[in-house]
Amino acid sequence: MEKFAILIAELVKRLFNIDVEVELSRPDPKFGDFATNVAMKLAGQLHQNPREVAEKLVAELKESNLSLSDSFRQSSDKLDYPNKSGNDETGVLLRDDNVSQDDNNNSIKLFSDVTIAGPGFINLRLSDEFLVQEFSKMTIAPEKYGKSTQYAGKSVVTEFSDPNPFKELHVGHLYTTIIGEAISRLIEQAGGEVHRVNFGGDVGLHVAKAMWGIIQNLDGENPEQFAKIAEDERAPFLAKSYVAGANAYEDDATAHDQIVEYNKRVYDVQNTDDHESPFAQIYWLGRTWSYDYFNDFYQKIGMKFEKFYPESETAPIGLATVREQEKNGIYEESDGAVVFKGEKYGLHTRVFINKQGLPTYETKDVGLSIKKWDDYHFDQSVIITGNDIIEYMKVVLKSIEQFKPELSRRTLHLTHGNVKLAGVAKMSSRKGNVLRAVDVLDMVAREFDESGNSVSSTEVLGAIKYAFLKNRLGGDIVFDAKESVQTVGNSGPYLQYAAVRAKSILRGISVNYEMSLSGSFRQSSDRLDPRNKSEDDNVQFFDNHERALLMKLTEFSEALENATKELAPHLVATYLYELAQTFNRFYENSRVAGDPREELRARLVMVYAEFLKRGLNILGIEVPEKM
Repeated sequence: MEKFAILIAELVKRLFNIDVEVELSRPDPKFGDFATNVAMKLAGQLHQNPREVAEKLVAELKESNLSLSDSFRQSSDKLDYPNKSGNDETGVLLRDDNVSQDDNNNSIKLFSDVTIAGPGFINLRLSDEFLVQEFSKMTIAPEKYGKSTQYAGKSVVTEFSDPNPFKELHVGHLYTTIIGEAISRLIEQAGGEVHRVNFGGDVGLHVAKAMWGIIQNLDGENPEQFAKIAEDERAPFLAKSYVAGANAYEDDATAHDQIVEYNKRVYDVQNTDDHESPFAQIYWLGRTWSYDYFNDFYQKIGMKFEKFYPESETAPIGLATVREQEKNGIYEESDGAVVFKGEKYGLHTRVFINKQGLPTYETKDVGLSIKKWDDYHFDQSVIITGNDIIEYMKVVLKSIEQFKPELSRRTLHLTHGNVKLAGVAKMSSRKGNVLRAVDVLDMVAREFDESGNSVSSTEVLGAIKYAFLKNRLGGDIVFDAKESVQTVGNSGPYLQYAAVRAKSILRGISVNYEMSLSGSFRQSSDRLDPRNKSEDDNVQFFDNHERALLMKLTEFSEALENATKELAPHLVATYLYELAQTFNRFYENSRVAGDPREELRARLVMVYAEFLKRGLNILGIEVPEKM
């Protein structure tokens, strides 16, 4: 749509000498393909009736034959099809290696109809000539059509998942991991070089609580007994120990003081590189078990991180930085602790070094930001977390801004809500009623079993990922395992089945049209081009159902562009669901194999299958061979 908005803005400038931002919407198809209220926006400045302004714009469009102008082509070069030559100045909508305007370099008629509705809305309907050219692009290289270039040449660090050793992965970690991977893939398809990293607390009070619980469960610091715990019992044992320690810290004064002491001992183990004492042996083995458990689960869901930053690595960097900047007045001493006073920036005060001289989470995050910058010198750092730390991160980033402003400006913090189950009270790791990440996989697998379907892990993961990603980032979501496995409606299995079905349709066609996608579509489409038909030729190029599907396919680039701009995977999910629905209506009314229009329709199916696969891939969802 942006291309057409540029064209209309150019006409406005030429007619009225006014710069205006043109907004286009998609009305009901019976009114047109696009609509704009630009005449109503201009009416006040021109002191004219909106309809009169609309009439002048429509007349100008018709008088200029509704075609591309030279200046439009030049101004739109940056929006062109990614496969065009860097020196191509002959037309944004028309050129690639195999498709040109025509032998005489004539402009292509953009709109077949332009009408005025109501008080001054302008409705526009795309011409068959333009749609032929867009369809040519799709079929020549469907794997490239619609690719964004928003992140071309940029290095981006995406940080997400962030589990803490000595605790189990819960549904929140699963949610963050799935979202983070989808956002990473959005950036990659837009040309970005993405570095996926993970951050976790291998030191800190939560570790001390877990260590207290472990030692209580072992009846003392007994590393030999600890090492005998069976592999499949290790993660639950650590989780149970953390729950015991977390509750004791709140409810038992003696235990509270012991855990505070354990916190210091954990840091001492790190700082002195102690691996021999019984306490250290338990700590190091528990940390190793945690990392092995994390890696096993990530492998199960098809996730891989480039780097894991433990807090023990970032804490010294953050501690040294805060101490140094304390001398510059950015951080201040307060009642034995070191704080950043955020009130002067409309925020709140947070402690960065506690009274015991230990770094808090805030200081570890300062160290993490500096460490990521040193490792990658990124153009952007995207941090994806739950929305419970929005205000916390504002303070951390504002403090960094005082001494490394560029680092703060290049950091984007995206947040999401909690995953809730219908009828289940709020979950808490302290209470031990957390829904584990692995439990979600098991729940969905059971729902498939109860529905009588034997499915692969590909389908289980597809159901879960789509159920999470179809929701707008930010608010809480309610996860319904039964709904997630439905093969009808807005679900992952529905879209996976749609992709499998499209491949099945193509297998039923005797001619392999895909073989000609690389070069010969130009020849086959020339005889179908509306400009090449005689007046006596009554063959309709696109019937209504073909045109509806093709129009939906042209929205693919727009969906990717908007999803990338907003880093919003749900926009891809929404588009794919609408695309599959449009295709179903097409297929219900349009025979493909054996029809006189088989070639055209087969190509529509091929492009549809490719776009569906690409969109699902961005969401991290694989298409199974069969369902």
